[in-house]
Amino acid sequence: MQETPNRFDPFETMLDREKSLKILRDATAGADDGELFFERRRAEMLAFDDGRLRNASYDAAEGFGLRAVRGEAAGYAHSTEITEAALKRAAETARLAVGSGGGTLADAPQPTNRRLYTDADPLGDTDFSVRVETLREIDAWLRDRDASVVQVSASIAASLQEVWILRPEGDLLHDIRPMSRLNISVIVERDGRRETGSAGGGGRIGLDGLIRPDNWQKTALEALRIARVNLDAVAAPAGVMEVALGPGWPGILLHEAIGHGLEGDFNRKKSSAFAGLMGKRVAAPGVTVLDDGTIPDRRGSLSFDDEGTPSRKTTLIEDGILVGYMQDRQNARLMGMEPTGNGRRESYAHAPQPRMTNTYMLGGDTPPEDIIAGMKKGIWAVGFGGGQVDITNGKFVFSCTEAYLVENGRVGAPVKGATLIGDGPSVLKQVRAIGNDMQLDPGMGNCGKGGQWVPVGVGQPTLLVGGLTVGGSAT
Repeated sequence: MQETPNRFDPFETMLDREKSLKILRDATAGADDGELFFERRRAEMLAFDDGRLRNASYDAAEGFGLRAVRGEAAGYAHSTEITEAALKRAAETARLAVGSGGGTLADAPQPTNRRLYTDADPLGDTDFSVRVETLREIDAWLRDRDASVVQVSASIAASLQEVWILRPEGDLLHDIRPMSRLNISVIVERDGRRETGSAGGGGRIGLDGLIRPDNWQKTALEALRIARVNLDAVAAPAGVMEVALGPGWPGILLHEAIGHGLEGDFNRKKSSAFAGLMGKRVAAPGVTVLDDGTIPDRRGSLSFDDEGTPSRKTTLIEDGILVGYMQDRQNARLMGMEPTGNGRRESYAHAPQPRMTNTYMLGGDTPPEDIIAGMKKGIWAVGFGGGQVDITNGKFVFSCTEAYLVENGRVGAPVKGATLIGDGPSVLKQVRAIGNDMQLDPGMGNCGKGGQWVPVGVGQPTLLVGGLTVGGSAT
């Protein structure tokens, strides 16, 4: 088993806590908010491709970021050098945003002892050789199982982020955040035609359970199933039609087309399609959307966010009515609202901003088979790949990785090349049926915003949406 490094504690070996607190207080005197954020992150990724180990990488980084906030301005400085001298230089830079002061320090976040995930090190819970051998077994197992398999790609990724947050009030918070993920992609060939299927998942868990044969074999079978389905796919039709969205991972459309528009900064700046609509109907009756960072072991969950605010379950849309936004401390204060535990950053080198955690729609009371049976002509979209979204108006284009024709309530041939085109606000209002099968995704989401990437979760039940544009190549 890999040896686990000593736990990261900047005040044990590198800094004096009281001196650091004085530097922070001097930097934030006359400010509205601020903090010292310390981080050590270690990450490993192994990639097996075409019968051999193609990539093995290990990365370790540590540093701090110091922030001072006054009004809409924020000063931020960061360094890989965790020393008193570096803190003083950072404080001088961050202080520039405060100017002559005049602000009133916001109330400190309420402390929490809640733990939503293990603090075990996923990089040390299995031997390196075991991880490599698991990838080799995945490749061999898939090739032996189906002669049509011509290529297998599999990867194992694990990381451990250790965080300390020192606040001007003197509070010191500590969190250890594990992350593990397994991805498998398969290419199959039949009569000269090749198609791909992919599957994966993980969360804030150790690697030992993720790479057990009973787990990776299910993931491998799912990737193989999707590839086989795509071998029989026909060209997707084009036009405006009914679309049924499957449960779980298709919630990525909800995340991108709607979720970003409900983040506090876009609404404070009135650049969101949902700006000024608080208390108004923005979705069909029955549509309830939440962001919940408190679900144990989930990829987007946090015991507390990167400002020290405990994560929570925030209702964003309730029965079709807009009732909340996702907030960090700065935007919440400027909007006269409460922080919701959504202040997140990619690393110590980035300032926090309002970000989603696990965003999902609650289920309804309609069996999913009844939703499909009630469709006249349309598409049943089960899997999604990449997409593009304009947050200012919610317009999106998403590609489907697994989808089927539906006509007169019967599921027909799988389709290839289908894209869904629309805008988030319209999609919400065109929801005609909500399934009773709400699922969360298997744990594979990453979200980009402002040049920063953070892990997230999504989820939804089966949904029937009317009048959605499908892009396809069928004539």
